[in-house]
Amino acid sequence: MTTHCVLACIDGSNSSPAVCDYSAWASRQLQAPLTLLHVLNHEPSPAQRNLSGNIGLGSREHLLNELADLDEKRAKLMREQGSLLLEAAMERVRQAGATEPASRQRHGALVDTLAELEADIRLLVIGRQGEIGDSLGDHIGTHLKNVIRTMHRPILVTAGEFRPPRSVMLAFDNGPSTRKGVEMIAASPLFRGLPIHLVMVGADTNDAWESVRAAQHQLEQKGFEVQATIRAGDVEKVLLAYEEEQDIDMIVMGAYGHSRVRRFFVGSTTTNILAHARRPLLLLR
Repeated sequence: MTTHCVLACIDGSNSSPAVCDYSAWASRQLQAPLTLLHVLNHEPSPAQRNLSGNIGLGSREHLLNELADLDEKRAKLMREQGSLLLEAAMERVRQAGATEPASRQRHGALVDTLAELEADIRLLVIGRQGEIGDSLGDHIGTHLKNVIRTMHRPILVTAGEFRPPRSVMLAFDNGPSTRKGVEMIAASPLFRGLPIHLVMVGADTNDAWESVRAAQHQLEQKGFEVQATIRAGDVEKVLLAYEEEQDIDMIVMGAYGHSRVRRFFVGSTTTNILAHARRPLLLLR
């Protein structure tokens, strides 16, 4: 895989078209190569795994052979389906302006595959829900939770259809992740030319404004137009209300923080925003 690429996770879910479009956008903005990844997490059929100790050998051994044949055919169909998905995705990202995209198909668990490839990933793009998760409504898929727990790269989680980003909101709590987020935005071409909304949720104090102004100044020194605000209230409600009020196109926040955002995936704010945000969420570690 090409070093320091934008890596897009493709599957048969409703999220994949947006994953293609956002990864192509990110590839252009970062001037980084784009790789599309499809992971086959194939397991033997339950019948093949469980019947061997129950049906005995001899006259029923042919049943195990038939089950093995069916499992092999199923695996072949999955590989062919994955290849077709990748072909369609490659065409879509080319039309979206990605130059010389690459594709890979791997076998195994998604999390294990991404952990293996992590050193070469600059940005991971993944859908909020996978194929199974399409029926879960606002719930977050298990695969996504595990990926975010495991990865130490920025993760762009898509939501809804693609819309070229015109504005970005950074949820700022002055914790390590969001301070790193300010540095990343300032140094990266990903959001170059876009207005930044710097939003802190908490008490309107001099100390809070001091940290917000420092972050604002850091971004403005790099040429960004920054609108800073501090709002009181529940973190999730305030951020989602601001997203709608300002018609924000992308939210940036830390996967972990030092405030109420810290309890990640244990009734956390981050999980709820992932579930309910109308636009993509860029998570920083």
